[in-house]
Amino acid sequence: MDRLISIIVPVYNAAEFIRETMDSVRAQTYGDWELLLVEDGSTDNSVERITDYLKETGDSRIRLIRQPGNQGAAKARNRGLAEAAGRYLAYLDADDLWSPEKLEHELAFLQEKQAGFVFTGYEFADEAGRGLGKVVRVPETLSYAQALSNTTIFTSTVMFDTAVIPKEFLEMPVIKSEDTALWWKILRTGRTAYGLDENLVRYRRAGRSLSSNKLEALRRIWNLYRRAEGMSLWDSARHFCVWAVLAVRRRM
Repeated sequence: MDRLISIIVPVYNAAEFIRETMDSVRAQTYGDWELLLVEDGSTDNSVERITDYLKETGDSRIRLIRQPGNQGAAKARNRGLAEAAGRYLAYLDADDLWSPEKLEHELAFLQEKQAGFVFTGYEFADEAGRGLGKVVRVPETLSYAQALSNTTIFTSTVMFDTAVIPKEFLEMPVIKSEDTALWWKILRTGRTAYGLDENLVRYRRAGRSLSSNKLEALRRIWNLYRRAEGMSLWDSARHFCVWAVLAVRRRM
């Protein structure tokens, strides 16, 4: 399984978008992957959409995993992590879309850098998945100190090599903004994240209750500084101000 990429998708009330997301995975130019759809107690017809898709395509690389009730994105991703068979690990949100070359280009980049943790650029998209022309450029590298103020790493863009970063270290903390907390946990050990400045992901913004709620986003990042990282009030405020400026720039 040295070439297999395990793709983990937490699914919660994603019936409207999940088919298009699965299509974007099946359209990849790199074909050695498994898609783990971790269904997290949806109240819509997400399960029916997925099972119909599996019958229609007959693609054995796609697997539906069902959680016992709604446990949240962190536990859904961790369930996928536990079931993943691949050496390489990628995350994809259930309403985001990948460019066809995403896996191929990112894996080549990861191997070129001999890295354990890489991420790519991305573009904001509307509810229909159409790119809005606002592309987020990413730096060549991010250290822990840099990442505290620059939360440019977007979940649907990351890839890990579990031969470099063991799977048990990749479990997401069960807190809000669990993805950012994981990036910080990894980088806190002295590792570096490498950025591939290529637009390979469309980030669908419409309908995201947390991401679209600016006040909630402010609370989440502040709580990460104070609780997850245990920072002083002064250090939290310093990083928070830089983070806020960069976050606004990404969306302008």
